[in-house]
Parts: sequence; C-alpha cells; structure tokens
Amino acid sequence: MIRVLVADDHPFVLAGVAALLRSAGGIEVVGLCADGAEAVRLAEDTRPDVVLMDVDMPIMSGYEATETLRTSQPATRVLILSVSIVTGGGPENAYRAGAVGYLIKGNPRQVVEAIRTVAAGGTAWPSGFTPPAA
Repeated sequence: MIRVLVADDHPFVLAGVAALLRSAGGIEVVGLCADGAEAVRLAEDTRPDVVLMDVDMPIMSGYEATETLRTSQPATRVLILSVSIVTGGGPENAYRAGAVGYLIKGNPRQVVEAIRTVAAGGTAWPSGFTPPAA
C-alpha cells in the first residue's frame, strides 16, 4: 500500500484528488492539507511514501515545503502537481527543491501512474525536461 499525503489550497482539487486516489487501489490517503507548512507538519506525523504537492499555497509554497521535507524526511518522495508547466519556475525549481517529479493538473490516470512510479523509486518529469547532471 502506497501512503500518500495530498497538499493543495483549493478545496475542490483537494477533495477530487483524494477521491481519485482512494478509488485507485493500492493507495492510502494518509492526510489532506491546504498549505505548505501544514504539509510539513502532517508529513512528520504520518510518514507518507509520497507527498503530492501543489506549488502555489499560502504560508509556505510547495517548493519551500519540498526543500524542508528533503532534509527532514529524505525517504518521503515529493511529486509536484501544478496548473501549468511554468508556474513558479516549473520543473527546474521542483527539481532544485528536491522533488522527484512534476505533473500538470488535469490527467487523473497520469497522477496515479506517477505516484506508483515515484513510490517505486522512479521519477515523473514532463517530456522534454531532463534534470541537470549532478
């Protein structure tokens, strides 16, 4: 069972993603939150395998929360979910923050597949993006 925490400041999106994941099979939603700081706190309490993180949230952005989680919970994999490829710097900023993937909101099957991929140790970057060499 893949344990997933979902962070998004839009209640409708949060509820829809949670319902999608609960119906997917093999995925347990361990928490829902609406800002980056809450995502960090809840991740510390629930120890999810994957955090599905929105970019633009109050108090702490998804990128800031991802950077914090990279240090405090290195085993937790963060997958950024955004409304566009260019929001807040896009995949490049997600990669620099420590995320293992970047998705555009809108394709439910892609979200489920990406969660399974990153939980298994893979990455989920948009086509055309190659993470810089270390």
